[in-house]
Amino acid sequence: MNKQKVAVVGLGYVGLPLAVLAQEKGWEVHGLDNNKTKVALINQGQSPIDGEQIAQDLKRYPIIATDDPAIVAQVNVIVIAVPTPVTSNNLPDLQPLTRALENILPHLTAGQVLIVESTINPGVMDEVVMPLLRQRPDLPLEESATPEPLSVAHCPERINPGDPVWTVRNIPRVLGGYTASGARRAQAFYESIIEAPIKLMASVTEAEAVKIMENTFRDVNIAFINEMAKSFAKLNVDIINVIAGAATKPFAFMPHYPGNGVGGHCISVDPYYMIERARQVGFDHEFLKLARQINDSMPAYTVELLQQGLQEIGLPLAQATVALLGIAYKKDIADTRESPALEILALLETKTQLRVFDPFVPAQSTVASLAEALQGANVVMLATNHSQFITDLTPAALAAAGIKLVVDGKNALDADGIVAQGIPYIGIGRARNPKK
Repeated sequence: MNKQKVAVVGLGYVGLPLAVLAQEKGWEVHGLDNNKTKVALINQGQSPIDGEQIAQDLKRYPIIATDDPAIVAQVNVIVIAVPTPVTSNNLPDLQPLTRALENILPHLTAGQVLIVESTINPGVMDEVVMPLLRQRPDLPLEESATPEPLSVAHCPERINPGDPVWTVRNIPRVLGGYTASGARRAQAFYESIIEAPIKLMASVTEAEAVKIMENTFRDVNIAFINEMAKSFAKLNVDIINVIAGAATKPFAFMPHYPGNGVGGHCISVDPYYMIERARQVGFDHEFLKLARQINDSMPAYTVELLQQGLQEIGLPLAQATVALLGIAYKKDIADTRESPALEILALLETKTQLRVFDPFVPAQSTVASLAEALQGANVVMLATNHSQFITDLTPAALAAAGIKLVVDGKNALDADGIVAQGIPYIGIGRARNPKK
């Protein structure tokens, strides 16, 4: 194996951009995924995930995709980037990770570097990954082993879908290995492709904990702001103005913003991994559980705001026609994982007339365009702040469409301009003087 070769297991929002970047940086890349449709698209140069940048990069730096796990026997480095979701009971679901490991286990060889990028709670590498690998007693795992051992490391993924500035290319990473030499070998791989520092942690457990802390930090801060938004709404204090004022302090304050819920595969999932892991060792994360409860309450709270607004204008919910705009969890992407918009949809679909539109998620839209969504609607409910919505939903356009009420779950529209048109506007934690 003269040319460095890497296999990336899992070609989704994490694995595919990493695989393409490695190809760009001179590695021969083999992608492994059990989705045959995805494999076929990638081999045709088409990205199975949303995003203009990844679509362009894949065409410029094509990779070889397969569903045959035997491919890992031919490479120097294996990166596992499969999802780690939660169950319907919010318990960690490690089956995608364990299945991936079981599939490649027969094909691993001494001297390779195996890196887990999937987000996991502290202890998974020790208690799940390593015991699975030890099912191959012929596979040396210790630093002193002869021949050269299989080096095992954890480098939790960091990616921000839809962000044109911070990408897989330039976000710093942390990494922990089981041996000093293994950690250095994994670090060398990332340093060869990523244009940012790679920080070595003292252990794989510390590396696991870093990722959980990052996303739990976000979750609890968003929960704090969401709870303040609910409180400020009662006081008729505009939380957006208050945040702007607090942000003038040059230290000890970091702006977070309220909204109709927290979605995506990280912030809304990772705290549950920590909550369950801590429970197993006898610790109760009351704060983390409360943060999850607050953020999980926001879709229903947004529907309550809709009902309040309808009462104020004298329109029963059953007689309203609501243009529900946005299904994706985040601006300008097609990812619907854990999207709060889906819960809003579920809460409303049997109670009112809905015209659902998301330009990035046509499969779950009931109309084909924003204009069609507005046609015949008397209420606009913004659930995702896509650029098209912010640009096209001007106060004048809303007035011309005959909209009688705007509920802005992302605080993204021109509140003052909408009110100036005589249309009641309700945001999350926004001060308001509804038109009677």
